[in-house]
Amino acid sequence: MLMAHPAVLKDLVEQYETLRDLYAEKASPEVRQRLEDVAYTLCVSTGTRDVEAALVAARLRLPGTRAQDETLLNA
Repeated sequence: MLMAHPAVLKDLVEQYETLRDLYAEKASPEVRQRLEDVAYTLCVSTGTRDVEAALVAARLRLPGTRAQDETLLNA
């Protein structure tokens, strides 16, 4: 399976986190749609079916992340 470049994954994770926080503050249809789009792209880019698994998989591919990194357990 092809995997997205770590820079692309980093950008997607950052977008997702920003949109998730924005949606928590202001649950507009536009923000929700963009959040769903980024979540879908993350899943496709990591070969996963749910956004939480996609976030973990993406973070594992980022430079400097170790498999046992405690921050991944709280993702």
